[in-house]
Amino acid sequence: KTVEAERISVDHVAHLKPSDGGSAATQLAAHLTGIHSAIKMLNSRIRVLHHYLVGMQKGDIPCENSLLRQVSSLLRRLPAIESEKFQDDFLMEYNDTLLITYLAMFTNCSSTMNELVDKFNTAYDRHSRRGGRTAFI
Repeated sequence: KTVEAERISVDHVAHLKPSDGGSAATQLAAHLTGIHSAIKMLNSRIRVLHHYLVGMQKGDIPCENSLLRQVSSLLRRLPAIESEKFQDDFLMEYNDTLLITYLAMFTNCSSTMNELVDKFNTAYDRHSRRGGRTAFI
């Protein structure tokens, strides 16, 4: 059982639409696609640096100290991903993302269920005028 104010607020949240006309799922998909392409680009650039350094270590490529200094400077700016702090932060972000996804699916299911109940009540309301039945919910 719910209070009228709770029901109104849940209905309001369930029927929220993004302000720019696109769906929230579309916006999320576009955001995640951008992040995915950025990670792929970073991975390809790191792979090029790795192949260069391996070639330099084997002696296939001549050693250039200026390039080694630039690579060293670049690597010092990257976060250390093997630290305990990184693992904790990563797991926290991952759990938050899973929770948001779960809540979004739960809200979507609640909205769909609310529409079904409205349709069911409308159908029984027509019958109640004729046959004396009461509303389902």
